[in-house]
Amino acid sequence: MDQMKKIFGILGILVFVIVATIVLSDGIFLRPFNLENLLRRTALFGIISIGVAFVIITGGIDLSIGSVVCLVGCGLPWLLTVQGWPLPVALVSVIPLSLAIGLTHGLLITKLKLQPFVVTLCGLLMYRGITRGFTGDQTHGFGSDYKGIRKIATEEITLPFIDGFGIPAPCFFLIVVAVAAGVFLNQTIYGRYLLALGRNEEAARYSGINTDRMIILAYVICSLTAGLGGVLFVMDVNSAQPVDFGNFYELYAIAAAVLGGCSLRGGQGTIIGVVIGAALMQALQNMITLVDAIPTHIEYAVIGAVILFGVMADETVKWIASRRLASK
Repeated sequence: MDQMKKIFGILGILVFVIVATIVLSDGIFLRPFNLENLLRRTALFGIISIGVAFVIITGGIDLSIGSVVCLVGCGLPWLLTVQGWPLPVALVSVIPLSLAIGLTHGLLITKLKLQPFVVTLCGLLMYRGITRGFTGDQTHGFGSDYKGIRKIATEEITLPFIDGFGIPAPCFFLIVVAVAAGVFLNQTIYGRYLLALGRNEEAARYSGINTDRMIILAYVICSLTAGLGGVLFVMDVNSAQPVDFGNFYELYAIAAAVLGGCSLRGGQGTIIGVVIGAALMQALQNMITLVDAIPTHIEYAVIGAVILFGVMADETVKWIASRRLASK
């Protein structure tokens, strides 16, 4: 019930932001190009937000998401255009690389007992540094080649009843990822293990759950979605510069997860809430861009305020719930 209240609450804020943007932008928000771009950005950020939600549900954090997006997003066109690798081989290489990163994070956290913040912060620095190294800090893209594979990730499905508007292809990737994640989290025993682990790791361990394995799984899922996001992001823009590609994407993802109902203490979260949270973050960014009265350079201030608001709201709800429980 509490989760549903959070979902409806964040949905109400999203509707308010959209209506306010429509009014304040003199209808520019409703133009097909803007709507398509908003849906595309929501889908791309929604995918990586779902991944970080699994980590947050366990009570962890992953700050390396943006750098993994950079590593994969720059690495794929580099392998294809500079190294001359065949497309299937390049794709088969970057996705297992993402899995290996998540596995490494999980092992360092569970076996060496390192703090997730430290491990993933080091990853944030290392992966971007490695990318800048092997690319020579040069921008890489697909150019005019590989139009077929880029079309899969960027094509828009035109709707016959809305003139000039189409649903961007990343939306369908988001639907697949969201459905798979929702089924895994809510309909499988492993999803229940993750939630139990986040609520009380010690109790979960005593009940027979292999907590180390579940933590590793959460970080593998997170890095996998970041790698998929890297592929889709670079196919969307057709150009990636190692110095800034994927910068601060982890903040958007964490903010979306927290707004969507994932408690930073762990043990709570829904996939639909995370998707709505990602949509809210992109709607806020769109509002900043379209509304002249709002300075465009305060974008990161808004992100920071949103994360703080989400944490404060989560703590307030917990405090109220504990007071009610104590009164009974």
